[in-house]
Amino acid sequence: MSVKLSRKKVVLCCLLTAILFVLANGCMSPDEYKADADKEVYKVIEDKWEGSFGERTNYKISDSEPSPNDIQTPNPAGISGVLALAEAAAIATANNRDYQQQKESLYGEALRLTGTRHQYAIQWFGAIDGKYTDDKGSGYEEFKVGGEGDEIGVSDEEVFSNGVLFSTNLALNWARFLTGDPRNTLGSVLSGDITVPLLGNGAGKQAWETLTQAERSMLYQIRTFNRYRKTFVVGIINAYYGVLQRRDSVINARNNLARKQDSTKRLEMEAEWGRKAQLDVDEAKQSELSAQNQYVAAQRGYESALDNFKVKQLSLPTDANISLDPNELKALEEIKIGKPDFTLEASIDTGLTQRLDLANTYDKIDDAVRNLELASEGLGPQVNISGSINVNSRADTDFSQLQFQEGSYSTGFGADLPFDQKDERNSYRSALITLTQAQRSYDKARDNIELTIKDDYRQVLETAERYRIQKMSLGLAQSRVRNNEMMLEIGRGTVRQLLLSQDALLDAQNAVISALISHTMKKLNFYTNVGVLQVRPDGMWEIKAK
Repeated sequence: MSVKLSRKKVVLCCLLTAILFVLANGCMSPDEYKADADKEVYKVIEDKWEGSFGERTNYKISDSEPSPNDIQTPNPAGISGVLALAEAAAIATANNRDYQQQKESLYGEALRLTGTRHQYAIQWFGAIDGKYTDDKGSGYEEFKVGGEGDEIGVSDEEVFSNGVLFSTNLALNWARFLTGDPRNTLGSVLSGDITVPLLGNGAGKQAWETLTQAERSMLYQIRTFNRYRKTFVVGIINAYYGVLQRRDSVINARNNLARKQDSTKRLEMEAEWGRKAQLDVDEAKQSELSAQNQYVAAQRGYESALDNFKVKQLSLPTDANISLDPNELKALEEIKIGKPDFTLEASIDTGLTQRLDLANTYDKIDDAVRNLELASEGLGPQVNISGSINVNSRADTDFSQLQFQEGSYSTGFGADLPFDQKDERNSYRSALITLTQAQRSYDKARDNIELTIKDDYRQVLETAERYRIQKMSLGLAQSRVRNNEMMLEIGRGTVRQLLLSQDALLDAQNAVISALISHTMKKLNFYTNVGVLQVRPDGMWEIKAK
């Protein structure tokens, strides 16, 4: 369509086109688009988050507006002082890089789902183009606006579980109106199409499966995120106690060094009096040097463990001035030491019903079954029936009145005869194998969970017994040191016996703390693998069965 225009009219038309372009692209700012995406994504997550998954907190990515119950901590650079276990868990939940990545994976899956849903929802569209020509040689001047495809309108495509695909389109041709051509006015067209599968997997069956799988993948990601939260908290607790264990080993090594130094001084005095041989003094000095080396190594190990905890768990700088609360170890001793609160049989039954990762593995069997059904329907003839409608508006400017009595209507069918089914055959065979693999994966996951729970149960009992034994061993080691000191004073003991008993005391002290922490972590791992450990909004844990 070409219209000769004055220069003034050309400028006005170009200006109008530019304004429309700016309005179409500048109706929302980047920040508003981000906020709109966040609103839709978090609505998806909230709708699919089941109560059995735990508290719906601490799942929003770092550049989103947090929920009221989300953990909020000071700037990492400003964190200092003694951190209790709960504080460390809160900081880790808010800052840990791996945790942030899990939240972003959750967000990304929900964002993909919004895109898939959008394919089958109402969509606005608009297109227009223009061209200005000024031929100085011939004096020809032209401003050309639009063509047959320059329309604005709305479309909608709906897909149903039975494979019926229905689409509508209402378009308005606006290019002619913008030119100001009095011979043309606004015109609109309503069109619609419906396709129904009679045989095979045509029409909207594949589209419905795509939408179904996107919805289920979102659920799987929420389960994965919540399973991760549980293991994450247990990992933070394990690392926290690990640092405290290192700190306790430093104290034990320092006390052992002090005992060695006292023994050496006493033996040196007795050697001066002629009551001990120089050989005994040299042996004591050598043991003292060994104790000093142990102390230096323990100190280095503690500092390294603390730095690793700062960076890897809390995502703090290495120069952050923090320490961990030693009272948390004392509090452990007040926790009940012994077997879990569940029988082994009840633990296995609970684990098989509450493990979120197992639920994902089980549901993927259903996914494989649906894909197999689609592949099976893809064999043989494919027949669809279809219908369409196309209605124009009246010729005057009252374009809202569509002329259904003068519309164009059609119906028909389409058939794909099964002359070459190699691809369909291969897809069907592949779907059979995928189903077998899904079933095998579930059976393997189920067996592994049973095996893990049984092993965890035994380890809880074993570590409880080991702690009891180590406590007894510590008492004996303390008694040995006292007795050897007394025997040496009265001249009936040997230096070697005293030094060995002091070394045994150090080993016993370290072993007691190790056994206590080991029992605590085995119990937490047991509760996690049974599926009853839930994460609280503050980042800590609680035991909650269905």
